[in-house]
Amino acid sequence: MLLASAFSVKETKMRYLRFIYTFCLGLTFIFLQSGNAFARWGQPFGGWQMGDGWGMGGIGMVMMLAFWGLVIVALFFFIKWMMQASKGQTNNQPTGAGALDILKERYARGEIEKEEYEAKKADLNP
Repeated sequence: MLLASAFSVKETKMRYLRFIYTFCLGLTFIFLQSGNAFARWGQPFGGWQMGDGWGMGGIGMVMMLAFWGLVIVALFFFIKWMMQASKGQTNNQPTGAGALDILKERYARGEIEKEEYEAKKADLNP
């Protein structure tokens, strides 16, 4: 027996994007947590002989944190952009109807006369 979906297409897309976002964050967390363990795997004394992964000292750690911080921020903005694109919103388009469109609708409904329409249309167009 097939059941009708309780969610609209828009809600389904949003759920899908939230799942992808959560999945990517989970993979990033697992990757960051397991990296140190894999680096020491099979080394005597757990890999302590090379300074415990500090590399170039404090500068190496700062560069690593800056790199991963940028990756995470880029991932966040990419997912935010994808969510806006799925809603049909972009920064280039106005979200509401323009003044000329509203004027045309009012004229079509008969709320204003032709003279008033022409005068206001001339005011709106530079």
